[in-house]
Formats: sequence, C-alpha cells, structure tokens
Amino acid sequence: MFWIVVALLLAACILVMAAALRGGAGPGVRPDVDVYRDQLRELERDAARGTLDPEEAEAARTEVARRLLAADRVRDDGVRGSGNSWLGLGLIGVPVIAVSLGIYFWIGTPGKPDYPLQGRILRIEEARAARPDQTRAEAAVPDEIDDSRADVTRLAEELKQVLAARPDDLRGWRLAVQTQAGLGDLEAAWQSQDRVIAILGEEAGAEEFALLAELMILAAGGYVSPQAETALSEAVRRDRANGTARYYAGLMYAQGGRPDRAFGIWRGLIAESAPGDPWLDPIYAQIEEISVLAGDPTPLDELPQPRGPSVDDIEAAGDMTPQDRIEMIGNMVQGLSERLASEGGTAEEWARLITSYGVLGRTDAAATVYAEAKTVFAADRGALDTLARAADRAGINP
Repeated sequence: MFWIVVALLLAACILVMAAALRGGAGPGVRPDVDVYRDQLRELERDAARGTLDPEEAEAARTEVARRLLAADRVRDDGVRGSGNSWLGLGLIGVPVIAVSLGIYFWIGTPGKPDYPLQGRILRIEEARAARPDQTRAEAAVPDEIDDSRADVTRLAEELKQVLAARPDDLRGWRLAVQTQAGLGDLEAAWQSQDRVIAILGEEAGAEEFALLAELMILAAGGYVSPQAETALSEAVRRDRANGTARYYAGLMYAQGGRPDRAFGIWRGLIAESAPGDPWLDPIYAQIEEISVLAGDPTPLDELPQPRGPSVDDIEAAGDMTPQDRIEMIGNMVQGLSERLASEGGTAEEWARLITSYGVLGRTDAAATVYAEAKTVFAADRGALDTLARAADRAGINP
C-alpha cells in the first residue's frame, strides 16, 4: 500500500511538471491563431459589402496575415521544442526520484510491514508484562546497607529474632520497617511492610500499600516491578488521590515505553498537589522530557506548579543510589514540614508527615509533629482519628 501511494503521488507530480514545462504546446491549444483567422474572414466580408476601401482592406489583410503567420510559427516551434521539454522534465524528475529513494533507504525500513499505532502499543504492553520481577531486579542492585551504626544494627537483629517468635506483632513489624529502611536494608524493609499488610488484612489502607510499593521500588534501584505495580494498584484502588502511588504509577509507565500515560498521570497529579508535596521534585526532574516523548512538549513554566528543580538537581536525579534516594525523600519531608509549620495544612498532610518520619526511622520527630497536630486539630474528631492512625503506622503510641 505504501509503494502504491508513493507511485501515485509521483505520477501526479510528473504530470504537473510536464504540463508546466510544455506550456500547453500542441495543435489546437493556441487561441490567438483562430482569432487572426476570424479577423481575415471578417475583413473579406467587410470588403465584399463595401464598408472598407480596397486599399484599407488590403493593408488590414496584410497586417492580420503577418500576425497569423507569426503565431503559427510560434506554435510550430513549441511543437518542435517539446523534446526539450521532456529533457528538462527528465533532468528534474530523475534527481528527485533518486534523492527520495536514497533518503528512504537511509532512514526508512524497506521490507518492514506496516506498523500501526495499535500494534506498537500492543507490543509495548506485551514487553511490559514480561519485564523482570522484583527478585531479578533486586539481584542487579548492589547492597548498600549502612552498618556504621552498631547500635541500630544490633537493634534490627534483635528485633528480627523477636518477630520470628511473634509473627503477628503489628507494632513490632512496623518498627522493623522503620529500622530496616533507616539502615538502607530496603529488601528486608519491604518484606516487613508486606507482613504489616498481611496482619492488617482488609484494614490495610492506601498508605500501607503505597509504602510497600515505594520500598520495593527503592530496593530495585528505582525500577517498578510487576509486584510493585500490584501494590500500587491496591493503593490507588483504596485511595485514587494517593500522591505517592500516582507518582510511581507514572514512573512505571515512563519506564515501560508509555510516556503518554506517564505524562497524563503526572500532569494531573501536579495540578492536585500542594507546594512541598514530596513527589513534586522528582516529577519536575523528568516531566519535561516525558512530555516531549508523549508528543506534547510542555516547558516547566507552563505546568500547573510554578517551581521546578535546578539543572543540578535534574542531572543528579538520574544516577542515585538507594541511600541517596532515602536522603532525597528526607529533604522532601523537610520541605513538607516547613510548609506545614509556616502555612498549615490538612489533617491528611500532617498524617503524611508523621508517617514519612516513621519510615525514615525518625520516631522522635514523628512524635513531635503528632503532638503539634493534635493541638491544631483538637476540635476535629475525624482529623484526630486520621492522625492517630498515622502515629500508629509510625510506631508512636497514640
């Protein structure tokens, strides 16, 4: 079909050029010759009726005859010169055809079948479904466990032994998540969080699944595995507004060859986020490039949020170790803390800060924030319940 269309377009172009070069040469296409012949016949009629003197009639007849001969000679020259027209057409058409074919064979893929959009999307989805699982992804990431703090390392080991005998100790497993994440033992941290969710059962909320997905992704070096995708789906199913889950869902599509979906998710998340939300900086570090790949180039200054990362931040974000990502999350949490302290926020934002401090192992900071939040929302029973659940997840006694 492609070559048929190309051939038809080429034939149409050649016909247009041929008509232009030949200038309409050929018998019956010069109306001025017919006009002069009509004038001669009209002169003969006028002379026969006596409306023209014989001398005037002869002079007019001579002039019209001269013009008729000149016009007829031009027509004959055009017919005789049509060979030159075809030569000119060849000199133009052959290089055009040669250059066109050369460019196609250089950047095209002759011999390949048509590859429509739906087929490309299907192949991308098939490749995404067959991508490496969590175990394979973690095997490719070197361990970077922080063993410089002997007391914390000893605590983590003792906690592991205690939990082996108390598999349903919810508070103990949550403390294990915080301790292991703080040490950079992200594989153990997500496994402990998985146990937390198993203990909670149907009571497990979006935050628990979002935290599980985040720990799995960090343990895999930033890669979103099928198992992490399952956790993200559960988080979004429980809370479609969960920012952490939506950020990592966009990252998953960006990694899987679907920048169109990633851009849509992230652009919507930005529009619904508040300044200081921890997912904004990593989104800003990638979304401009993603928008180009999605076919909708959008500069940072045209996105819903006015601020963005520096050039250095963007360059650093592409090559982070798991420990660096933990530090980056800590910086984002600090930004959220400063905003809440200066501008205030919703109970959900305070709860997010408490939970984030718990994940980072900063239980003292989580307890301080919890105490302050209880003062802010002292008259709101629903907000206090939200804060209490966050404190429980952070390992604080509400």
